[in-house]
Amino acid sequence: QVQLVESGGGLVQAGGSLRLSCAASGRTFSDYSMAWFRQAPGKEREFVAVIRWSGGNSYYADSVKGRFTISRDNAKNTVYLQMNSLKPEDTAVYYCAAGTRATYASSAYNYWGQGTQVTVSS
Repeated sequence: QVQLVESGGGLVQAGGSLRLSCAASGRTFSDYSMAWFRQAPGKEREFVAVIRWSGGNSYYADSVKGRFTISRDNAKNTVYLQMNSLKPEDTAVYYCAAGTRATYASSAYNYWGQGTQVTVSS
């Protein structure tokens, strides 16, 4: 089992920045690819970014490419999502997830956090 706890969400104005953190406990953190997903009200959960277990490769949704950066610190069992140039359409609950493959598909992830709310005002 892997337990994931997100933090760092909040209210920010458009153009601002936030950094989300996801702390993992349980099984070996470095065995897993780590991803961020988000879900806005009335919409399906969507992929945001993923980073492989080694931290050497990361992939982003087109909607956040160039604005968001995913990183991980295996020594701290933590994955981060630095979000810059935030837009109102980034408003959502953000979830981190752990899985054995670095994929866009939410069904491939075995473990999920409880989510953290990000609200971007215009």
